[in-house]
Formats: sequence, structure tokens, C-alpha cells
Amino acid sequence: MKPQLLKVSNHPINSFNARRDNLPYINNRWHYHSEVELIYFKKGNGTQFIGDSIKRFRSGDVILVGAHLPHYWKFDEIYFSDEQKNHADVVVVHFGEHFWGSTFLNLPENKSLKLILEKAQRGVVVQDKSKKHIGELIESILDAEGTKRIILLMEALMAIEANAQTNPLSSMGFRHNFEETENDRINAIYNYSLANFKRKIQMEEMASVANISPNSFCRYFKSRTRKTYTQFISEIRVGHACKLLIEDSMNVKQICYESGFHNFASFHKHFKMITGKSPLTYQKSYLQK
Repeated sequence: MKPQLLKVSNHPINSFNARRDNLPYINNRWHYHSEVELIYFKKGNGTQFIGDSIKRFRSGDVILVGAHLPHYWKFDEIYFSDEQKNHADVVVVHFGEHFWGSTFLNLPENKSLKLILEKAQRGVVVQDKSKKHIGELIESILDAEGTKRIILLMEALMAIEANAQTNPLSSMGFRHNFEETENDRINAIYNYSLANFKRKIQMEEMASVANISPNSFCRYFKSRTRKTYTQFISEIRVGHACKLLIEDSMNVKQICYESGFHNFASFHKHFKMITGKSPLTYQKSYLQK
């Protein structure tokens, strides 16, 4: 499944790119680029795909994605409505790993910078309260000029490395496939799955979406993503359940069926397998925060 190569344009007076996005459909597809991406979701919720990882992203999240690591941010449908209060607010920074020179990261003083960029090869999400400070640093890059821009970027990266609760996202063994004939297949599979996960999806449907035979789909999907389609759709359903648990507007049994599970035992089993917690424990730990 081939991600799209995205060309990131830099302003001629700047060595790296920083911008604010308010539209939820910017780069709304499976893609990669040669630059490292540092993204701050000041406002916005949805589902993120990074390598072979599928998780929810929420307002306040800070994520670092390494060069050439495919990713895809799918905002929730509410952000595509006309209501002004539901607009997204995202700050994105793209920079080349060696924009500061080929030997800079090898300086002994820059060990932490080099280490966090190595971790970014699998994708890194900031987990604890430090993400608010890091988000503010990222946002301040937008208005900075001259050397201050580079200093702020370095401060943000060092703060991520200093954060003890950063977790890698994509698995160690993930390898992306760049076959030209598979240009749009991953987008079709992801979009169809996100639109239909609340009901039972037949393999024949997915085979048709992927434009391959039903007998080949499961083998094909696992060979490219290192997980079965059943596992993939369960992760999407659990991610949606996490969103509903955090919103705290339904009871757990309602959330079970609203997330596409057809019995509570299956919901509880898959939720705990993917998150490491029961649904109620997950909800309680989040609401306490």
C-alpha cells in the first residue's frame, strides 16, 4: 500500500517550514515526506495512522514523525461541518534532519537532539502535562524570526526528549512499501473502514475496495501492515470507544454497540487487549486527570 510522496515547500528566507492549519482536510491522506514533522493539535480530535499504529489524537497532543514514515490524520466528521466552533487549529513544522548542517547532530552537546530524532523514526507522542509547554514552544515558532526560530525548534525537541512519558508509535519491524501500482489503495481502505466500522464489514467488500480478489485481501493486507484486517478494524473501534468514554455521555454498554462491537464480552476483551485497561478503568483514569 503506497503512501503518497508529499513535497514540502520552504520559504526561500527560512531553512524550515512552519504553518498553522485550520482546515481538517489538509494532507488528509496516507503520505510521507523527506522532512521530519512536528505537529501540535491545539484544537482537533480524530484518528491517526502512523506506520502500523492506529490511535486517537486529541486537542493538546504533540507528535513527532520521522522522515519517510507514512502517516495520516483523519479528523472526526464534526470538524467538516459548517459550525465555526468545530474548526481545527493545528501547528505543523517540517524540517530536514540535517538542515543545520551534516555534522551538527554529532556534536557531543547535541546528544539529546540526535536521540529524539532517532526515536522519531517510529513516531513519538508526548503523553504527560509537559505537552502544553511544548505546544506553546511550537506555536511560538510561527511568529519568530532569524536565529530565534531555530532555537525554539531545538527547545521543543529537547523538551520532548526530556519528557519521560514519550512512547514510540509504529512497531520496530514496520517497513513501508513504495510500489507505484499501489498509490491510492491505502487511502481507499482506510476511508472505507473509518466510514463503516460501526457495522460488520465483509471481506468481500474490502476486497472490492482494494480492487483485489477476496482470497487475496487478507494475505495482502497483513503482508503490508503486519496485522490482520480484523485486528485493524478492532483498533479503530476501540479508538472510537475511547473517544466516547472520554466524552462521558453514554454508559459503557451503549458505547460497546456504538463502536461496532456486537456483544459486551467481545468489546471488553478487545478493549483491554489494545489499551491494557478495562473500559471503566480507562474512563476513570482519564477523567481523574
